[in-house]
Amino acid sequence: MAPRPRPKPRPLALDGRTLEGGGQLLRLAVSLSALTSLPIDITSIRANRAPRRASQPAGGLKAAHLAAVEWLARASRAETTGMEKGSLELEFRPLQRGEFVRETKKKKKNDDGGGEGAGVWRDVYGGSRVVRRETEIRLDSPGSVCLILQAMLPYLLFHAPDTAGSSGDSAGAGPGTTGGVPLRVVINGGTNVSKSPSIEYIDQVLIPMLVEKVGIPPITSQIIKRGWSSGRADVGAVRFDLTALPSKSKLSEFRFMDRGDVTRMHVSILASDSAARNRLKNLVIERLLARHRDVEIVFPIEEDTKNGARLYLLIVAETSNGYRLGRDCLWERKSNASMLETVANTVTKQLEEELQRGGCVDEYMQDQLVVFQALAEGRSVVDSGKDMYATLHTRTARWVAEQLLGLTFDERGTCGGCGFEVGENFLARKKTEGEVEDSIEGFESLEIA
Repeated sequence: MAPRPRPKPRPLALDGRTLEGGGQLLRLAVSLSALTSLPIDITSIRANRAPRRASQPAGGLKAAHLAAVEWLARASRAETTGMEKGSLELEFRPLQRGEFVRETKKKKKNDDGGGEGAGVWRDVYGGSRVVRRETEIRLDSPGSVCLILQAMLPYLLFHAPDTAGSSGDSAGAGPGTTGGVPLRVVINGGTNVSKSPSIEYIDQVLIPMLVEKVGIPPITSQIIKRGWSSGRADVGAVRFDLTALPSKSKLSEFRFMDRGDVTRMHVSILASDSAARNRLKNLVIERLLARHRDVEIVFPIEEDTKNGARLYLLIVAETSNGYRLGRDCLWERKSNASMLETVANTVTKQLEEELQRGGCVDEYMQDQLVVFQALAEGRSVVDSGKDMYATLHTRTARWVAEQLLGLTFDERGTCGGCGFEVGENFLARKKTEGEVEDSIEGFESLEIA
């Protein structure tokens, strides 16, 4: 039978200058596009970001953005245009689920032995069984490991598990599936990078909150080597171990309410010598006890950075109801006694301001919960505290989620999530609801056996 035409869904156009107009819009949009198979066109990528030098163009894809986009493109078998460093426009067309089923009938396994991972996964066997799936992202510069993880995480957690493991025997499974098999993700880049969350913040705030309060499966991390943007630029690596949500499951709504009392302070200090670390430690203790006399203070990390231009401080407040709020500072110049005092004063003051608002999250955690609110079933609530406005990053994340998933956040930052079912054909759902139109342009051929 001759090939018959089938229309493609019309891509959603996103202006990269919207609100924050930086990398977050790109990361979340591509992440949700890969997960849902909804095609997108992004223009003016990071156009609100000023260049470091007057001779350089504003915005565009940087190496770390490109690494995340490339991984998601391979995992979702997306057709792309503009996927190159410095590009201001990106067309991202994930393989639709029905198309994937037809592909797997033709070819059960990828050439690299990675099952249905479109080349991103390597299977590790124990006897005849797959015991782990591994993937690695490499950067030759200290781009943020944590921001790359941020882009990948919704796809890793919510994509369809393959009940046949990774053998490719499940015809209904989607591209890049992982099943209940443990996943290991190694990301090379920067662990402590300016204007990005540190690996300490991810370990001590983000992951505990997602696991204990949102309800995602456990995630562990291990620093293989630190990577810094300060001092001499140094590329590091982090290993993350996790498991996807079960097939056909939905993330339940969550409520971040009633923070409780602060019971413990976690203080992480990275400085170039023991004298600097001890001085900063004493300064922090003095300032914390002045405001929280009965609180326990622990020091999970005291580490030598081996470079006088590398100084990092993170303080995390843990509460009686299990919430964690953090503030930090990465000092990127040569440190001295006065600078140590400045860092201690700045971080303790900012953390105290967060605590005075009475909310369950700090301003950096606020925007990272948006995608989980949007994908969950039911109405998730996040109390950010009195007089706490939605940050620009949070408003941007909400806007992206609204555009792709067709939901609405109210003025309090709550929304009725889309109830994404792990493994569902979300594109088919949106077509049924009349929220996705087919394009009358660019028909493709479908071979009928």
